[in-house]
Amino acid sequence: MFRWFENRLNPFPAEEPTQPPQSFFGFCWHFTKGSTPYIVLTALFMAGIALTEVWLFAFLGNIVDWLSQQDPEHFVQQQGTRLLAMSAVVLIGLPLMVWLHSMLLHQTLLGNYPMRIRWQAHRYLMKQSMSYYQDEFPGRVATKVMQTSLAVRQCITTLMEIVNYVGVYFIGMFIIIGSADWRLALPLAAWVILYVVLLKIFVPRLGKVSQIQADARSIMTGRIVDSYTNIQTVKLFSHAQREAAYAKEGMDGFLQTVHKQMRLVTWLYGFLYALNCALLFGSAATAIGLWMNDSVSLGAVAVVIGLVLRLFGMSQMVMWQLSTLFESIGTVQDGIKSISSQRQVEDKADARDLVVKHGSIVFDHIRFHYGKDSGVIEDLQLAIAAGEKVGIVGRSGAGKSTLVNLLLRFYDLQGGRILIDGQDIAEVKQDSLRAHIGMVTQDTSLLHRSVRENIEYGRPEATEAMVIEAAKRAHAHDFILDLADPHGRTGYDSHVGERGVKLSGGQRQRIAIARVMLKDAPILILDEATSALDSEIEAAIQENLYSLMEGKTVIAIAHRLSTIAAMDRLVIMDKGQIIEYGSHDELLSKGGLYAQLWQHQSGGFLLLEDDAEEQQQQATTV
Repeated sequence: MFRWFENRLNPFPAEEPTQPPQSFFGFCWHFTKGSTPYIVLTALFMAGIALTEVWLFAFLGNIVDWLSQQDPEHFVQQQGTRLLAMSAVVLIGLPLMVWLHSMLLHQTLLGNYPMRIRWQAHRYLMKQSMSYYQDEFPGRVATKVMQTSLAVRQCITTLMEIVNYVGVYFIGMFIIIGSADWRLALPLAAWVILYVVLLKIFVPRLGKVSQIQADARSIMTGRIVDSYTNIQTVKLFSHAQREAAYAKEGMDGFLQTVHKQMRLVTWLYGFLYALNCALLFGSAATAIGLWMNDSVSLGAVAVVIGLVLRLFGMSQMVMWQLSTLFESIGTVQDGIKSISSQRQVEDKADARDLVVKHGSIVFDHIRFHYGKDSGVIEDLQLAIAAGEKVGIVGRSGAGKSTLVNLLLRFYDLQGGRILIDGQDIAEVKQDSLRAHIGMVTQDTSLLHRSVRENIEYGRPEATEAMVIEAAKRAHAHDFILDLADPHGRTGYDSHVGERGVKLSGGQRQRIAIARVMLKDAPILILDEATSALDSEIEAAIQENLYSLMEGKTVIAIAHRLSTIAAMDRLVIMDKGQIIEYGSHDELLSKGGLYAQLWQHQSGGFLLLEDDAEEQQQQATTV
């Protein structure tokens, strides 16, 4: 039975997520559409429960009147049918409604509803551009996804249930009390007016504080996660105390918002309790006075006092719920800024899959400047034939990595086109584009999963034999067999830690190379692919890299020019322009920039110039 209700709402809808609206109600509705029938049903059951409870108070008044007016010997005979009906409602009807309401709320909605929001928001954010993640703390983004999903649920369920319940309850109270004598409703009417005034004064202030608090919580969490993510750097520079102070600043900022919130809560709680006491006194005094004048029955007095006592607790619950509602609204509004951001790089509606039969690449008069008016790359043209091996050379900030990032379509061009086998990469699906490109970077990042899963990332359908073969070609098999993690997993099952922190740089690099070897894409990008390896391992892997390059179009970036000197062609870049190209020997004979860089090498690496303009370009280059 529980499972039936749990399976009513699919927490992982298959529809491709779209950009959520940036208005509050539009944002909430965007993530609520599939859950609406169950939310409405829950609200209807809650209204039924509220009506039944109010009716029971009215029936209680009738019982008091019957007991005071009728003969005990004939009481059951005279009122038996009504008592039996009330017993059926109390023993069967009300528990059944509560049970069904609880099933819909707890089994169908409370788990699945926010999970749908997390799932859709996560999938949308996974396709955000690289620049989005460069501007945000990963921990902050994750926190906002988690907090916002719960806040949307809180907003919708509070509006559909609590407000609905209270509305039905209040209307029912006025009808029941007023039907006995309209004067009994006067204290309640005055209470409602003052209650609304309290809400109008305090709840918006709590909402503003809660919105500030949600942002402060995200900052605090982001700072803590940032320290943990970069723990090696923290320890390397002995900055544990500095990081603690950095986190403390975020914690203190969050704590200040909590203090402001609690001050408002104390004032609100004090005023509300005084108002409730005044209502109890006024209602009881009015009811007793009217009874003494024979204007109302004893049952009416019991009903009024009973309902007011019920209102005592309910008013505080409503106040807390509305305060939580405004807190959730603040959290949602804070989350909208991150989750509803427009994607900078988006597939076109009619985008098709890229088809690579040969692997030729053309940079056709491309322009790119990271959103600036000019700079980085201006009117660059480069044609790479299918199967050609091209080395890209240049000082730091010359635009080498930017060129690669544009080929991968991490950013969209400001002008020109990039063609692969004659197909404009802006017209094809991003996933299909990157599926045809294998890349090994200098800064290798591994997933916090097993070694096997990291290698299989290159080809998820690969067999165990294929994984091991790729590891052997990358000279990683032997050290993998010696690995073990704290949970007793060994070899290919051992986990590598966040970003592969449990492995050395050379080990991470070899696993990354194995991953690309397993992918076996027709276009290969090597960005300092062997920089983290010692000379002996590099020499061993270089032979396999050359075999991997066979039949592929290759773009290789290296500061160590000896690693790319044997390429078919070398392209020399400076300040976003191609200033030379040719073979290694041809470029040396020209005596240009490449010849200077070759002469200036120290230990096989480029001498990096300390040029302010180039450093600025480097800061904007991924």
